Amino acid sequence: MSSHDAVAQAAPETANGEATAAETATVADRRRWIALAIVMTAAFMDLVDATIVNIAIPSIEKNLGASFGAIQWITAGYALAFAAGLITGGRLGDIYGRKRLFLVGTAGFTLASALCGFAAGPEMLVASRLLQGAAAAMMVPQVLSIVHVTFPAHERGKVFGLFGAIIGLGAVSGPLLGALLTQWNLFGLEWRPIFLINLPVGIAGLILGRKFITESKAPKALRLDLVGVLLVTAALLMLIYPLTRGRELDWPLWGHLMMAGSLLVFGALVAYEKYKTKKDGSPLVELSLFRVKSFAAGIAVQLTFGVVMGIFFLVWTLYMQIGLGWSPLKAGLTGVPFSIAVSAAAGMSVQKLVPRFGRKVLQSGALTMIAGVLLYIWEADRYGTSIHSWQMILPLVVMGVGMGLIVAPLTDAVLSDVPREHAGSASGLINTTGQMGNALGLGLVSVVFFGVIDEERLAQAPTEVGTAFSDAFQNALSWVVAVLVAIFLVMFALPAKPKQHMEGAEAAEDAEDAGDSDGTVKEPALVG
Repeated sequence: MSSHDAVAQAAPETANGEATAAETATVADRRRWIALAIVMTAAFMDLVDATIVNIAIPSIEKNLGASFGAIQWITAGYALAFAAGLITGGRLGDIYGRKRLFLVGTAGFTLASALCGFAAGPEMLVASRLLQGAAAAMMVPQVLSIVHVTFPAHERGKVFGLFGAIIGLGAVSGPLLGALLTQWNLFGLEWRPIFLINLPVGIAGLILGRKFITESKAPKALRLDLVGVLLVTAALLMLIYPLTRGRELDWPLWGHLMMAGSLLVFGALVAYEKYKTKKDGSPLVELSLFRVKSFAAGIAVQLTFGVVMGIFFLVWTLYMQIGLGWSPLKAGLTGVPFSIAVSAAAGMSVQKLVPRFGRKVLQSGALTMIAGVLLYIWEADRYGTSIHSWQMILPLVVMGVGMGLIVAPLTDAVLSDVPREHAGSASGLINTTGQMGNALGLGLVSVVFFGVIDEERLAQAPTEVGTAFSDAFQNALSWVVAVLVAIFLVMFALPAKPKQHMEGAEAAEDAEDAGDSDGTVKEPALVG
C-alpha cells in the first residue's frame, strides 16, 4: 500500500463515500506532524543518552567496581561505534528505506538500552554501549532524511527551528535527568534507570513510527563500502584502545606498536578509497572534498573540537563528584548555566552574528572558550576543594557562550564551498569526524587526567583524593586550552563569509509530487 493509499483510507468520507481533498490534506498534514514528533523524540533520546551517562559515571564506577579504563570505554565505546556506523547507516537508509532503517535502529537502541540497564559487570556494560552506539548510527541519520522528504522546502525552516529547540532542551535536560535518576535511586537500581528510561520511549517510537512514518528511498543510492568501514573502525580502535589501557598496563610495547600501526591503516584507507572511487564511484569518504580548503580546515576544526568535548565533559564530572565529593544532583545543577549559555549563544550566532561578521564569530567563540577555561583553571587552583557551585557560574557561562558561537555555524562554514552534488557526503563526514574526535578525546583522558594521578599514593592517603583530582582537572584543562588555540589558528582557512545554503523550492515541489509505485518518496537533491 502506498502512502497516498494509506492517507486516503484514513480520511473521513463524505456522504457519497469519498473523502474530500481538504479532508485528505488535513489527515496527511496530521500524519506528517506526528511522524516529525516521533523522529524528534528519537533524536532527543540519542542526544540525552550521550549526555546523561557522564553524570552517572562515578555511581557506575562505585557500583560495578569499574576501572578507570572501563569508565572511559563506557563513554568512548558509544562514540566510536556511532562514528564508525554513521555514514553506513545513512547509506543503508538510502538503499533499503529510511523508515525501515529508522525502525531497525530504534529497536536495536531500545534493546541495547535494556542490556545496559541490566549489565552485571563493566565488561557487559561496555559491550552494550558499543551495541547502543551502532544502533544509534542506524537510527540518527534517518531523522533529517525523513524530515527532508516529508516537508516541503518552505516549511523546513520552521522544522529545523524546532530541532534547534530540541537540541537545546537535550543539552540542558540530559545531565539534570541523569542526576535526578541517579540521586533518586529508584527501586534501589541506582544508575540503571538512566538506560531503562529508554525502553518505554523506544517501544512507543516503534509502534507509532511503523504507523505514521512514510517510507522513502534515494533514487540513486550509493553502494555500501564495508571495507572502508572496517578500515576506519580498525584504525580508530588501534589508536584509542592503547590510549585507554596503556596507563593501567604501564604503557606496554604492543600499545605503542598499535598506535603506530593505526597510521598505516589510515594510509591503507586512503589508498582503498581512491580505488573505490575509480571502481564504482561510491567510496565511504569522498576524498575530492579535501581539495576544498575550507572543507579540509573545517574537518580539522570539527575533529579537534570533538577532542575538546571528549576531554572536558568526562574530567569535569569526575572532578565534581569524586574530587569534590558532590552529589550527582549538585553536579547536574552546576552545569545548567553552561547549557543555557550554549543554547542562547548558538541561536544568536546563526541568526544575527554570522551573517554580518562571518568567520570572526567562530574565532571569537574559540577565544571566548579559552578565556572561560583559563578562568576555570584559576578558580580551581585558588579555591581548591573548597570551591562552590556559584563560583563556577562565571567560567561556565563564558565557556558556554564560546561553544555556542562555534557549534551552531560551524557546519554551514564547512559546507560553504562544497560542490552541491557532494553536500550529502560532506554532511555525513562532518558528523562522523566530530564523533571520532569525541572518542579520541575520551581516550586521551587517561593521559591528560588519570596520567597525573598517583593511585598507589591515594590508596594510602584517601584524604588527598580531592587535591589530586583538582590538580588533574587543571592539567586536563591546560590541554584543552592548547587544542582551542590550534582550533583558532585553523579557522583562518574557513571562508570569511560562509554562504547560506538554501533548499531548492523547485526540487522540493518535485519531491512532493513524485512517488514510486511502492509508495516511497523520491528524494530531492540535498544541499548542505
